[in-house]
Amino acid sequence: MSRRCELTGKGPMTGNNVSHANNRTRRRFLPNLNEVTLMSDTLGRSFRLRISAAALRSVDHRGGLDAFLARARDSELSPAARKIKKEIEKARAGA
Repeated sequence: MSRRCELTGKGPMTGNNVSHANNRTRRRFLPNLNEVTLMSDTLGRSFRLRISAAALRSVDHRGGLDAFLARARDSELSPAARKIKKEIEKARAGA
């Protein structure tokens, strides 16, 4: 399982550990990923996603999973999230 947010595409970054003596060694900064269950209002079902804490705040700020996915770019989304987005768009078009 990759360490990548399924909604924002946020992944590991690299940098340096810097000691008091200014010695530098390479390190990885991992995203704060959480396994959450988000509810889709349009579809009436819940989806289990592995997203970053920042993405969870963004979903709440935009008004839920449906609103977040409507504004998200497909290139940032994981294949599972892209599939959810298409289902939501299909359900909204049919309603």
